[in-house]
Amino acid sequence: MTPLAVIVSARDRLPVALSVAAAAAALGRDVAMLFDGGSVTALFDADAALTTALELGVRVTACQTGLAEVGLAASLLPDGVEAGGMVGFLRAHADAQWLLA
Repeated sequence: MTPLAVIVSARDRLPVALSVAAAAAALGRDVAMLFDGGSVTALFDADAALTTALELGVRVTACQTGLAEVGLAASLLPDGVEAGGMVGFLRAHADAQWLLA
């Protein structure tokens, strides 16, 4: 099955992005998400949908530039969330189906 890569650029699109990511993971797809720009702030909120996605094996990355823009340190990211960059994410998931949210 083709992997799914989701780039979340707007916080208001997060519920749909997490829903799609979790559903795809539940169906056995390899899913990765990159939170870009100001959307990284959503990673610091307690969210059941994010927890569910992580439990289903969705790999979640917070953009380092986005973290810097909003003044948050990567060391404060929740368990299961890593810091990374757009270029590395695009390279690692070049063969994936893309969803921009």
